Amino acid sequence: MSSAVEREAVAGEPTAPVVVTEAVPRGTPGVPVRPGAPTPLGARYRVGPDGVAGTNFALWAGGAESVELCLFDARGRETRAPLTELTHEIWHGFVPGVLPGQRYGYRVHGRWDPWTGGRWNPAKLLLDPYARAVDGDFALPPEVYGHVRDWPQQHVADTVRDERDSAPFVPKGVVVHDDDDWSDDHRPKTPWADSVIYELHVKGFTRTHPGVPEELRGTYAGLAHPAAVAHLERLGVTAVELLPVHQFAHEDHLLRRGLRNYWGYNSVGYFAPHAGYASAGTAGQQVGEFKRMVRALHAAGIEVILDVVYNHTAEAGELGPTLSLKGIDNRGYYRLQSDARRYADYTGCGNTLHVVRPHVLRLITDSLRYWVTEMGVDGFRFDLAAALARSMHDVDMLSPFLAVIAQDPVLRRVKLIAEPWDVGSGGYQVGAFPPLWTEWNDRYRGAVRDFWRGALPDVRDLGYRLSGSSDLYAWGGRRPYASVNFVTAHDGLTLRDLVTYERKHNEANGEGNRDGTDDNRSWNCGTEGESDDGRVRALRRRQLRNLLTTLLLSTGVPMLVAGDEMGRTQGGNNNAYCQDNETSWIDWGLLEDPGWRALTELTSRLIALRHRHPVLRRRAFFSGVPHSADGLRDLAWFTARGAEMTEGDWYAPAATLGMYLSGRDIPGRDERGAPIVDDSFLAVLHAGDRPAAFALPGAPWAERYEVVVDTSREEQTAAPGVTYRAGTSITVPARAVLLLRVG
Repeated sequence: MSSAVEREAVAGEPTAPVVVTEAVPRGTPGVPVRPGAPTPLGARYRVGPDGVAGTNFALWAGGAESVELCLFDARGRETRAPLTELTHEIWHGFVPGVLPGQRYGYRVHGRWDPWTGGRWNPAKLLLDPYARAVDGDFALPPEVYGHVRDWPQQHVADTVRDERDSAPFVPKGVVVHDDDDWSDDHRPKTPWADSVIYELHVKGFTRTHPGVPEELRGTYAGLAHPAAVAHLERLGVTAVELLPVHQFAHEDHLLRRGLRNYWGYNSVGYFAPHAGYASAGTAGQQVGEFKRMVRALHAAGIEVILDVVYNHTAEAGELGPTLSLKGIDNRGYYRLQSDARRYADYTGCGNTLHVVRPHVLRLITDSLRYWVTEMGVDGFRFDLAAALARSMHDVDMLSPFLAVIAQDPVLRRVKLIAEPWDVGSGGYQVGAFPPLWTEWNDRYRGAVRDFWRGALPDVRDLGYRLSGSSDLYAWGGRRPYASVNFVTAHDGLTLRDLVTYERKHNEANGEGNRDGTDDNRSWNCGTEGESDDGRVRALRRRQLRNLLTTLLLSTGVPMLVAGDEMGRTQGGNNNAYCQDNETSWIDWGLLEDPGWRALTELTSRLIALRHRHPVLRRRAFFSGVPHSADGLRDLAWFTARGAEMTEGDWYAPAATLGMYLSGRDIPGRDERGAPIVDDSFLAVLHAGDRPAAFALPGAPWAERYEVVVDTSREEQTAAPGVTYRAGTSITVPARAVLLLRVG
C-alpha cells in the first residue's frame, strides 16, 4: 500500500476501496438452479411440480449487485450457484437435489464503501438470516471480519477491506425438513392472571442435575426429562421463560480471555435454536429436539416463553465481525448515524436493528410467527423492547413494530412481555407500553428490596407495588397482570446473594469488577459474603422467606428465577453473563440441605396458595371504595395500631404495613357466570429489627384471624394454624411476614 493512499485512509477521506488481498477459492461452479420463488424467505425443502425434490432459496439483499448460494459437502468443499432471479429485492432460486441436512451460506457482492454504509464483501461467507438450523461455532479469527481487524491505524481499520475467505471459520445454515403438524400437542393457554413465571437457562438448569442422564444434561432434551419437569411441577409454576435460545455467537473480547457468552444475548440467527443446547446433533436435529422439549412441558401444563433479542445482533459495530446482515445489506438492516460508517447504538452492544424498515420488520415478525406456529412456543419476552419501539429516533408507542404486533392474528394472541427500556435517550418506558403488553416492573423490584433492607423513607411506593402498580398500569384498559413482578432476574444478584453481599464481586469476568450495576439495593445482614455465624445465616434465610412471600402474595404476575427457591449463589457476581460454569449452573446438591429444602417447600406452598385463591391473582385493579352498607372494601391498609392508614401515615416513616384483601369483592364472574367469591386475607409485613405489636382490625373486617404463613418459622410444610380474635394485639416477629386468613 502506498504511503499516499495510507495517509488518505488515516485522514478518513473517501478514497478508492482499500483492500488486503488473498485469493479466495471460487468453489465448484455449475449447480443447476431453477427460478424458484421469492417466498417464503430462507431455505425450504419441497418437491417441485415435476416431482423432483429440492430446496428453494430466497434472500432479501436490497442493495446487492449479485448473490451466490454456497453449498458445502461433509468434507467442507464448497460449490457455488449464482441466484440470478430478482423479485422485489429478493434473490431466489430452486436447486434440485438439495435435501434436508445440506449445509449452505451466501456470498453477497456489492460496493465496499463504508463511508456511505456499504460493507459488501464476497470473501465473507454469510449466514442466512432465515436459517432454521446452524452447524458449527463462531470462533472469530481475523478472517471473519469484513475489514482488516488488525490494521495498525485502528480508527480507520473498518475502511480497509479484508478479502481472506471466511468460509472455513464460520458456521453454516442447514436445510431443515418440515414434517411436524403439532396435532398431538396441547397448549396450556394459562390466563395471564393465573400465571407464575420461572426464568431459567436451558443449559444451567440441568447441567448438574443428578436425575438427568449425563449425556442429556444442559440440553433441550435435559429440560424435557421427567426429572427436570418434576421439579417445575412440584413448584407449581405455569411457564418457563427461557434465556435466549436463538443461535448466538460469543464476543471476541470474551474469547480472548478464555470466556464464553453464557446468557446468549448476542443473537445471529433468529430462526435457529442454539445448536450448543442440542444433544441429538446439529445438522437439523436440534429443531426436533426443541419441539420435543416444548411438547413435554406442555404435557405438564407449563407454557414456554422465549427471551428474544431483536434489538441488536452479534455483528456489533463497525469494528465487529461480518457474519450475516452486515454483509447482506449493512445500511438496509442497521440504524446508522449521519456519519454512515458509525452505528446508532441504543442497546449498548454496538448496533441497533432498523425496525422501521419493512424488510427488517418482516424478519422479526416472520421469526416470531415461526416460533409460535412451527416450534410451539407460547410467548416472548423482548429484551430492550424500547429500542424496538423507536421510530426514527424517539421511542414511539405508535411505532411500526408495535402496530404490526397489535394487528397480527398470530402474535396478538400469545404472551408478550416488554423489558420496557433501552440505553438511549428517553429509553425508560415502564408503564408506557400499550394494553396488549405486559412489562417487567423494575419499580416493584426496587421497592421490595428497599423495604426489606430498611431503606424506604415511607410505604407509599410499596403500597402501589403490592396491589398491582395501578399508578403505572391503570390506563387504556390495562390490568394488574400488566406488571411482571420480580425481585431478582438473570441480570443481577441471585436472591441468596441479595442478602449476602452489599457489593458486586465480578472479578472472574476479567473486567476489573467494573462491569455490572453498582445499584444492588442489597443488605448483607451484617457480614459481607458467606458466614459461619448461625445467627447471620438464620437471618439471611428469614429474609429470603420474606422476599419470596412478598413476591408471591403481590397482585400482578410473579416471576421467579431458577434456583432462587433453593438458595443458589453466584458468589456475589451480579453480571455472570460470561460464566458458563458452576458459578451460573444450578447446584442441585443444595436440596440436600434441610434449610434450603425448606425454602423450596415454602415456595411451592405459596404458589399453591396463590393458585387456590383468586383474591391473590385479581383480573382487575382494586377500587378501594365500599361496595356494601357495612363499609367493607376490596382493599384496605392498616397501621400497626390496627387503624386504617391516613394520608399522613403514607408519608410517615414506617417498618410495618397491613394489607387487607377482601375475597367478597372480587370483580368479574367465573366461566359459568357466577360471582367469584374467596376467603379474605390480612398480610402484615414488618421489616423492623425488633418484634412489633400489631392490633388486628375488628368489625367489619373480621371476627377472627388464622395464621396461614409465618416467615419467622424455618419449617413451613403445614399451616401454623394459630387463631386470634379480632381486636387482639399480636406480636409480629422481627423481620417477618404474617399472612392471616379472615374468619
